[in-house]
Amino acid sequence: MTIAVFGNTYKDQTFAQVEHLLSFFASRQVRVLLSKELRYEMHLMQDYDSYLEDSSEDVDYAISVGGDGTFLTTAAAVIGKDIPILGINCGHLGFLTAISSCEIDQVLERLLSGDCIIDERAVLQVSTQNGGHVMMPYALNEVAVMKQELSSMIMIDTYLDGHMLHTYKADGLVVATPTGSTAYSLSAGGPLVAPHVPALVLTPVATHSLNVRPLVITEDRVIELQVHSRSGSFLISVDGRSQAIREDVKLEIRKASHTIKIVQMKEHSFIYALKNKLLWGAE
Repeated sequence: MTIAVFGNTYKDQTFAQVEHLLSFFASRQVRVLLSKELRYEMHLMQDYDSYLEDSSEDVDYAISVGGDGTFLTTAAAVIGKDIPILGINCGHLGFLTAISSCEIDQVLERLLSGDCIIDERAVLQVSTQNGGHVMMPYALNEVAVMKQELSSMIMIDTYLDGHMLHTYKADGLVVATPTGSTAYSLSAGGPLVAPHVPALVLTPVATHSLNVRPLVITEDRVIELQVHSRSGSFLISVDGRSQAIREDVKLEIRKASHTIKIVQMKEHSFIYALKNKLLWGAE
């Protein structure tokens, strides 16, 4: 068995958790590949091989050590390779990284024995028209367009399958998967959506119209966005990775043909996460 390990190198607790993982897998003769950042920061360049995104080597699982941001980075590294990801939480909320430090050994034993659930999640794909280039075209959580200037809003012409939906006058617009409904979209007032509902969510950020609300659409719709701004450009954020785009570049967002696989323990359901991470129903 081969396992690739990724981690948040900005958190000291990550290194202790990774060292524990390496010791655990060494005792069970499991081959471990480390992200290039972990190899460098932990001074393990001579002891472990790197996980290479362009390699054809078979990897059975990926483990993400950190918070949800690290999980999204891991997902971007393995996307399209059909590698399930296990998230170990060293962050704060940890909605995607459900495994706590006190559970690690038990969970790893269950992982090696196959006593776990592989959950498939929808992914967004974003492409451009009229030039432009999106550096990271796939998102597990969301694709968002946002203003660059602090003092002015942007206007976002939004089309569904070629038909005009609305021109949002706002600070931004979030297009989220059901997985991403608990992230940026939620903070902007969007609804919670269970992970396997075949839907996408459009959530405006600080809209200037009181009669415009978040919208849930079927996942098979193609969304086109044309942004207008005073600066002549705007920001696009793909799972938190941002870049500037010229306003004459049109964006097309659709459900990708592949999914991201997430390793879950049977007792860690979506409802469990709502109650324990978001304090759903707490009084």
